[in-house]
Amino acid sequence: MPRMTTFVLVPGFWLGAWAWHSTAAELRRHGHDVYPISLTGLGERAHLARPDTDLDVHVTDVVNLLRYEDLRDVVLVGHSYAGSVVTAAADRVTDRVAQLVYVDTGPLPDGVAQVEFTPPAERERNAALVADHGDGWRLPPPPWADLAAGVPDVDDSIVTLLRERSVDQPWATATAPVRLTGAWEKLPRLGVLSSFTAAQVQGVAATLPLYRHMAGDAWRYEELPTWHWPMLSRPIELAAVLHQARLTA
Repeated sequence: MPRMTTFVLVPGFWLGAWAWHSTAAELRRHGHDVYPISLTGLGERAHLARPDTDLDVHVTDVVNLLRYEDLRDVVLVGHSYAGSVVTAAADRVTDRVAQLVYVDTGPLPDGVAQVEFTPPAERERNAALVADHGDGWRLPPPPWADLAAGVPDVDDSIVTLLRERSVDQPWATATAPVRLTGAWEKLPRLGVLSSFTAAQVQGVAATLPLYRHMAGDAWRYEELPTWHWPMLSRPIELAAVLHQARLTA
């Protein structure tokens, strides 16, 4: 009989646990225990957003879920920005984590903030949005229809869902640096790549310090081509990758 796994699913910017609904349902159909989480200030916890809601608050959200639910041998899955969240959470409670999964993202080095990962022009645009439309501390969601244009896996229902449920992202989560001891580095890692390829990752990991943690024997990569949000565009296929990854870990 296939072994049951505990998955904790952590969404990236603007999204809550709702974004994982179909992927979580499919994992449960396979017999797994699944905990999608809404980080502070997002999803059904949007009313808790404050100017000082930063990366450390979100890391604590995940750590507390693992501790208070007494979760062990966990596959910790982070999408996009949540790559930093799950890395730092695993760094704090390594004994509870069996594997890290990065969905179209990767771990940042110690002391690096999410904002440093974005190109300078995009960084300036986001800062202007925060200042002009986010009261100086919130980043509004992007124009989802524009991002979805021409993506075959994304229909109007997904765009509508994103428009209805995505909320402003507390900007301090992007500007606060990740703090790591290095304890997490002993954990096996899977990269699920949707908007770039394994070859591209290997290329930048070999040349750019920002990506240096995305190379090495601890990594395996699976490609799931679609846009940056595969839990919405290809949720069943993403669940299949996660299911198989744990069986072969």
